Amino acid sequence: MTTRKQASGFLVLGFCASIFSVQAAEIIQVETTGSRSQSVLGSTVIPYKEVSLSAQIPGVVKYVAGPVGTNLTEGGVVFKIDESQLIAKRNAVIAQISIAQAALQNAQAQYYRELTSPRSKDIGAMPGFGMPAMFDRMAVKPFAESFMGGYDTDAVRQGDLSNVMASVSQAQGQLQQANSQLQEIDSALRDASALAPFEGIIMEKMVEVGDTVQPGQPLIKYGYVKYKRLQADVPSGLVGNLSKDMLLPARIDGSTNTSVRVSEISPVADPNRHTVTVKFDIPMEINTAPGMYAEIYVPENKKGNNQVTIIPRTALMKGSSLPGVLVVKDDNTSELRMVRLGSEQNGGSKVSIISGLNPGDKIIDNPPVGVTSGWMPTSTNAQPTTITH
Repeated sequence: MTTRKQASGFLVLGFCASIFSVQAAEIIQVETTGSRSQSVLGSTVIPYKEVSLSAQIPGVVKYVAGPVGTNLTEGGVVFKIDESQLIAKRNAVIAQISIAQAALQNAQAQYYRELTSPRSKDIGAMPGFGMPAMFDRMAVKPFAESFMGGYDTDAVRQGDLSNVMASVSQAQGQLQQANSQLQEIDSALRDASALAPFEGIIMEKMVEVGDTVQPGQPLIKYGYVKYKRLQADVPSGLVGNLSKDMLLPARIDGSTNTSVRVSEISPVADPNRHTVTVKFDIPMEINTAPGMYAEIYVPENKKGNNQVTIIPRTALMKGSSLPGVLVVKDDNTSELRMVRLGSEQNGGSKVSIISGLNPGDKIIDNPPVGVTSGWMPTSTNAQPTTITH
């Protein structure tokens, strides 16, 4: 019996609360106030600098500096790829260099020998105590040079010199080729380890130890977060009101109010969205993290019109992902209309409307949660209330 009475009490309380919320709703009239209009632009906190570190060689990841948020100094190892295959290739190239150096030394020795003791004049080139070679040198060659004219000792020596010089050049080329291969492998070994280009933290990790990677595959996002910025896509019609080093009010994460400075305005607009990317510097004392949402209040330049449309913040539909209000039509019904919000007014109790409403429109203030188009307050004959400011 007691449980039934408690349940009945809860139903009565819920019904009374529902009646109270419906009765709290009222029809008000949209008005304007004399102040400078501002547009509210959504933005994101970004690091001052950010780079994406990719794999330069194929292989298996054997080391990662740590999880997201790990601090590193400039030159610290961010990740490392297994280089055992490269080391084996390097040892093979070192062996090739040793062989090429020996071949070059031999070729140079043969060249020096030919230069100082030509083989064309060597009397010991034939067996028999040099008698055949001596007879050839003393009798046959002078006879051939004098009477037959078909033998030229200088030409033979020049050919021998050219032959040994070619051997020297070939040995030098092989040594240079081996040294170039060694330099290439050393460069790949350096690329096996990614070093931090500046002081910062790991912002995103896309790899784990043991993963197989390929050249060009992004592995780590690294950023300098000692200083932070806001990045916003400003409509092209508003970007003309901004200038470098201009200070603008902003609200970060829905709670922190501050001023941000225009640091960079992109000279190129997005042809699809017709927006310009603008970056704003955040004061160092503001505690933020990359990825946080922020709002920036950008001034609007309306020539000859300084009136701003305002409504109470309580008139906005509750539980809606997009800002909207219930507008009262001439047939005494309501329709849901999406609006674009501007800056806060009167300490946050009111908000300016950039688009979606006109001065003189009638809207429903304090609409209950869950109502849709067509809903009207209980007292449909209630007169519109003029909002004060």
